[in-house]
Amino acid sequence: MLVLADETKRLVHEAAEWRLIGLLFECPSPLWLNEVGLLAQEVDDPVLRQSALEAMTEASEGLYHSTFGPGGPAPPREASYQDTVQLGYLISELEAYYNAFAYRPACAEPADHVATESGFIAYLRLKQAYAETEGQTESATVAADAAARFVKEHLATIAEPLAASLAESGVAYLKDASAALLRRTGPRLKLPVLQDPLVDDDAVECGM
Repeated sequence: MLVLADETKRLVHEAAEWRLIGLLFECPSPLWLNEVGLLAQEVDDPVLRQSALEAMTEASEGLYHSTFGPGGPAPPREASYQDTVQLGYLISELEAYYNAFAYRPACAEPADHVATESGFIAYLRLKQAYAETEGQTESATVAADAAARFVKEHLATIAEPLAASLAESGVAYLKDASAALLRRTGPRLKLPVLQDPLVDDDAVECGM
């Protein structure tokens, strides 16, 4: 019987949490409900457990599309929250991440969808756990570093505004899922406003 070290157990536990977060942002189906229920038994986070419990009775395909579809109150894609990055560049960057680690998303959502990106962190946690059990320290470090960068540069961009929108949506399971996501990503990276040091603000007038 394989006995996992404490660090490996932690990584597997985190992978289950990230997978459940990603799953909660996917479109519901009968198989989806079964997987949500099974994963909920593997996590200790009370907010995630509550979200999964709420999803059992609340989630539906219609509710999902009215929340996340065109005109819905909570866009689920990173592109909706990027101020400076073009969509083509964003997708290329995400696919480069996914290809580097041979990640093949289980869901059919776009590369910048919150479900796809959350699933990637779950995948990296499992990659890191496997490397740890095999004594592949360098590979474990690569996976850990990639996950940290990805969360900071991509998922944090979505998590904060998405949680704010879903907090007022009236959809309890998505509100709790987004709160759990935000707690793991922290606030989005605030880019500094660049100012040309050669420009004297006092010398510039409107209309010039």
